[in-house]
Amino acid sequence: MLLVLDVGNTNTVLGVFAAAESAKGDNPQFERLVANWRVTTILPQTVDEYGVLFRNLFAMDAIEVSQVSGIVISSVVPPLDSTLRQVCERYFDLKPFFIEPGVKTGMPVLYDNPAEVGADRIVNSVAAFEKYGGPCISVDFGTATTFDCVSARGEYIGGVISPGIGISAEALFGRTARLQRVDIRKPVRVIGTNTVASMQSGLYYGYLGLVDGILELLLAEMGSECKVVATGGLARLFGDGSKYIKSVDDFLTLEGLRIIWGRNAAGRPRHAESRQTGVPRPLAGDSAPSPNTANPAGTASGRPAAIKKAAAEPKPRSSR
Repeated sequence: MLLVLDVGNTNTVLGVFAAAESAKGDNPQFERLVANWRVTTILPQTVDEYGVLFRNLFAMDAIEVSQVSGIVISSVVPPLDSTLRQVCERYFDLKPFFIEPGVKTGMPVLYDNPAEVGADRIVNSVAAFEKYGGPCISVDFGTATTFDCVSARGEYIGGVISPGIGISAEALFGRTARLQRVDIRKPVRVIGTNTVASMQSGLYYGYLGLVDGILELLLAEMGSECKVVATGGLARLFGDGSKYIKSVDDFLTLEGLRIIWGRNAAGRPRHAESRQTGVPRPLAGDSAPSPNTANPAGTASGRPAAIKKAAAEPKPRSSR
């Protein structure tokens, strides 16, 4: 099984993919999403707190931790990266594979500085192009709402970043003394007849206007044949009301992580003696290790692969 994690500023989404029943060989194709969870991203949590949380989630769906043979992570919260790396090594006995500059995604990035593009934006774009074709726009309703554009040739050409609906709502609640917090939902009527309904109308229709306004301008540049797909926690709420969003894909980011993992893992030799073999093969541009060299384990993008000792003597799984 493959564990994928999309770490956002507000929520972290986890998914577990299983290999197809007909898959054979050392590098199975993970295709079926068998479980997924959404939890709050909490910076102060320790390695053990995250480890216990992840294991409890697995137990709820009757999934054995030992079944996981690879972990891939997209993170926009750098302070958490070290914690999550330790969680993977301590509780899963695996080195995680982070989506970062230099990783082979199969998608050229035409940004002025490709290193500036958030990992989640590239992951969404890869999945949108793979599943829906191009040209396409992926709209991710997260802490920020991002609009990411992919050309007909599968090139990431840029996009738009706007404040998320949650940030907008918090600004309204925090800067107005007499306005209470309300749920973000589509009201029955645009004209509110009380304060709560008026606020809900302003939040929903105001934000929907922002989304459709940006999409209208993007489609004018990219062409009317461009496909628009939405994902994220509030994607269905706004996707249903949008004039331009034609598809809502709740698992677009998880699918993108699975796809990029496959593009980096294919062809890497596996060693049954070590669970560390879940680390993908060297990335594009890295020199492949020779079987006759003194270091047959090699390295990938500066991260050490499984070493001889780990392959010969598997590390006992933590009982925690």
